[in-house]
Amino acid sequence: MSDDRMFTYNGGAVPPGETQNIRYGISETYLGDPVRIPVTIVNGERDGPTAFLTAAAHGDELNGIEVVREVAHEWDLSALAGTLVCLPVLNVPGFIAQQRYLPVYDRDLNRSFPGKAGSTSSKRMAHQIYENFIAPCDFGLDFHTSTRGRTNMLHVRGDMTDDGVHRLALAFGSKVVIDSDGPSGTLRGEATDDGIPTITIEMGEAHRFQRPLIDDALAGVRSVFAEYGLLDTDTVRWPGWRTIVAGTGEKTWLRADSGGIVDTHFESGSLVREGERIATITNPFKKDEVAIEAPFTGLLIGLLENPVVYPGNPLCHLVEIDESTRRAIEAGDAPKPVGQPTATD
Repeated sequence: MSDDRMFTYNGGAVPPGETQNIRYGISETYLGDPVRIPVTIVNGERDGPTAFLTAAAHGDELNGIEVVREVAHEWDLSALAGTLVCLPVLNVPGFIAQQRYLPVYDRDLNRSFPGKAGSTSSKRMAHQIYENFIAPCDFGLDFHTSTRGRTNMLHVRGDMTDDGVHRLALAFGSKVVIDSDGPSGTLRGEATDDGIPTITIEMGEAHRFQRPLIDDALAGVRSVFAEYGLLDTDTVRWPGWRTIVAGTGEKTWLRADSGGIVDTHFESGSLVREGERIATITNPFKKDEVAIEAPFTGLLIGLLENPVVYPGNPLCHLVEIDESTRRAIEAGDAPKPVGQPTATD
């Protein structure tokens, strides 16, 4: 059998036409027991690209886990052209503890790639993951959610100046693409720098499965597979409208300038116009009302879920849109305001 069609990793190999479910050791606990991550490798009988799907680099971000599991274990991949590497839980210690970071000196696994042998605990883990399962790939999708207490509408993040990332981001078919470099140590940033185009898919909030977002993300994966020929039964999707947000002037986090209890008036994904009230902060007596208004017309791609804030806490992530995108949103089924004050309130 030709070696160039065999997917190999340290300790094993997957020949064409076979699927392997493995628990791969990347570290050890304080008791010396192995820390093992679940990996499913599907090596198709036909030639094609090698792609990775990853989730839960932050251990409490669960939506992506279900996306990766369903692709690996519920989709019909018998006609797969190429190889699929599915890693549903990268941060196993964090997942077990149900916390964002590794419970080993509170390290962020997604600031530790590509890792380094003989370095810190997080970089050793990242090195094992990266060298065995990321480096052999041609492109990748990395699934995330917002952090605890906030939520994100489904959107893609990637370096759109990279031709491979540009193609991949558009193929996923999300309505919003945030054009940005991956911060140093992130999986998408380091993989892209190594010539493996990678995008981050942000979707929803931590600590839960959100079925509509999972289904939307699965449609995006099918679209990517169609674009790259992994499956020939699907078509690349068009989301109806799309905005690509580039530059710091086109996006901002609005933060609380006072502590209190927050009443938000829009849902994540809503269109808000310049000057509209996005949220209201009051004290426990419903006094000293502070209005949070949109500084420009845009989309709320991220929104506070926990309704209590200190000064400086983020309230919402607003991205600017152009006039044609605004008209397209208004013509479609954009999310509607919730509890929006009226002139008589």
